Amino acid sequence: MTTTAPGTRKTPGRSLPRRTRRGRGVMSSTGLYVATGVAALLFLVPFYVLVRNALSTDAQITGEDWTLFPTDVQWGNVTAPFDDSRVPFARSLWNSTVVAVLHTAGVLLVCSLAGYGLARIPYRHADKVFYLVLGTLMVPTAVTFVPSFVLVSSLGWVDSYRGLIVPGLFSGFTCFLFRQYFLGFPRELEEAARVDGLGHWGAYWRVVVPNSLNFFAAIATITFINGWNSFLWPLVIGQDPGAWTVQVALSSYTTGQTVVFHQIFMATAISIVPLLFVFLFLQRWLVQGIAQTGIKG
Repeated sequence: MTTTAPGTRKTPGRSLPRRTRRGRGVMSSTGLYVATGVAALLFLVPFYVLVRNALSTDAQITGEDWTLFPTDVQWGNVTAPFDDSRVPFARSLWNSTVVAVLHTAGVLLVCSLAGYGLARIPYRHADKVFYLVLGTLMVPTAVTFVPSFVLVSSLGWVDSYRGLIVPGLFSGFTCFLFRQYFLGFPRELEEAARVDGLGHWGAYWRVVVPNSLNFFAAIATITFINGWNSFLWPLVIGQDPGAWTVQVALSSYTTGQTVVFHQIFMATAISIVPLLFVFLFLQRWLVQGIAQTGIKG
């Protein structure tokens, strides 16, 4: 406890530093919110342009007079991509859905098992295998592209879901993320599973996976988006229009003699709707899973 010397008295000036710090904190928070709002608006501009042009005519898109939103909204543009006989747009959406879902499920299974084995199963050469997995990250995709196509073609998987999905089931980076996460997973839970008589597979499937859903959801979101947006490999493997994915179908709109702008914008807007739903549904788990990656050890 402090005392005041005789003949002196407290002055209200001593409370100013605290008020100053509080004012600076408010200004800092305000500036942060303003900067975040401006950044959010900048990120939303492409989506605004996409929707605006998708509901406009070609003359309104390419004309000199730009309006914030078309005065005569062309709702009929929504069905235009599906009515085009040159591009099987509906089929391409289905193909992308199948490929992205199966690709995501396969990557989660294969890479999580590989990461768990490298992190938990004792093996003399585990570190060497892990370094080999990391070494795959240094190999450019262009180097393995031709051998992969030759292999898939020799198996007769061209224009098939197997050719689109199987070559991408293993990801060195995803395996690395799973290994780093499992290194930080509580060993006590696995030891309790061992006491109950479970082996490595039982501990993985019945203990580790149910307690790691946040991380699995984060990896699933990223993998699904990458699988949906994949273009070069589906372009080479899906040679028949019936095997096109949505990205290949979108590219076909710009290869003809004429370009129908509103149709391209509408098809693009429709193609990103599944990604928005996936992201909005899994965004909470995405943030938590990224925070739990445990890049250490």
